[in-house]
Amino acid sequence: MRPIIFSTSAYTYLQDRLCHMADLNRGHVERRLFPDGERYQRIMDDVQERDVILLGGTIDDTATLELFDLACALVRSGARTLTLVIPYFGYSTMERAIKSGEVVTAKNRARLLSAIPAAGLGNKIIMLDLHAEGIPHYFEGDTRPIHVYAKPVIMQAARRLGGKDFVLACTDAGRAKWVESLANDLGVSPSFVFKRRLSGDETEVTAVSAQVQDKAVIIYDDMIRTGGSLINAAKAYKAAGATTISAIATHALLPGNSLQRLRESGLFAAIVCTDSHPRALALADDFFQVESIASLLAGTLRGPYAVD
Repeated sequence: MRPIIFSTSAYTYLQDRLCHMADLNRGHVERRLFPDGERYQRIMDDVQERDVILLGGTIDDTATLELFDLACALVRSGARTLTLVIPYFGYSTMERAIKSGEVVTAKNRARLLSAIPAAGLGNKIIMLDLHAEGIPHYFEGDTRPIHVYAKPVIMQAARRLGGKDFVLACTDAGRAKWVESLANDLGVSPSFVFKRRLSGDETEVTAVSAQVQDKAVIIYDDMIRTGGSLINAAKAYKAAGATTISAIATHALLPGNSLQRLRESGLFAAIVCTDSHPRALALADDFFQVESIASLLAGTLRGPYAVD
């Protein structure tokens, strides 16, 4: 029998694509809210002795609890295996404590998801392009975390934007090693900027590491929040002589008018991100282009991390 895939309410757009690409049965959940805001959820399919996939990003605390509640119910309903697919793990900013007393939210959320009861043959959690690579080590017990990289999707987008001759850049030296690896695979030159922190929320670019004069530059970052770091980096590359600048990110949050700010900066020919976060689809247009990760996730589910 084919595995069955369920989804949290925000990720049904990927559920439909994965059903087709990975040859999965579609699971159904009845949902409604009580007058006081409490959530009602009911699994509408028999999952007894089934291989079950649950898709949902931890885009906020409400979505995280929805994911947790559904996962617990699926196991209690008799799932043979449970594979959580989390396209966006939303707690990577606070992945370690810098000051005394700081709450390491990423570790706490990993512990929460580790507390999901074990299905008959175990639980897996597939996560995409984590902002901090240490996060998988926070999961406990028999939960098996799997970190998947979106490199195939990013490389395809980079080739489409830049052709064969461009400089692949990043917003700071912290991502230099990853960008260097990606640039080597693409056969292009890497570059990164050096930054100096002026205050808690303000930085200044002090240098660019590679020659970008008369070159097209594509800036890669794993995540765009408000776009401030991206704008600062783009200004530095433009001042260094870049002819055109585009940007690619795996995850795009862009709250409020963040995308408008990026557009109105006049620095970018285009920005590309994946549909790992539902916010991206709501903002997509000719300037802000969205590539789907459905094929990548389908290949992961069919490949070495397939349900047993």
